[in-house]
Amino acid sequence: MYAVIETGGKQVRVAVGDVVRVERLDGDVGAAVTFDRVLVVGGGDPPRVGAPVVDGASVRGSIVEQGRDKKILIYTYKKRQNANRRRAGHRQAYTAVKIESIDA
Repeated sequence: MYAVIETGGKQVRVAVGDVVRVERLDGDVGAAVTFDRVLVVGGGDPPRVGAPVVDGASVRGSIVEQGRDKKILIYTYKKRQNANRRRAGHRQAYTAVKIESIDA
């Protein structure tokens, strides 16, 4: 069984036992997380598709890790003025969540 959830403005396909990285969520390691915005629940015939969400469906998981990705370097180009000078960097915060159950 799988589900498509929406979190942090992004859609993620998950199954039981998966560890997925999503936009940072509040909570400590080991805390329970529930995703209520379930767009599709599959695995049965036919899959249940929401309009926009599936009624009564939820996905439960637990936080495995809170972290930050590798640094992404941001370059700028200005004609004849220190061309290709690196200006800044960014590290996106994420939360790793282990999916424990899909309630359809």
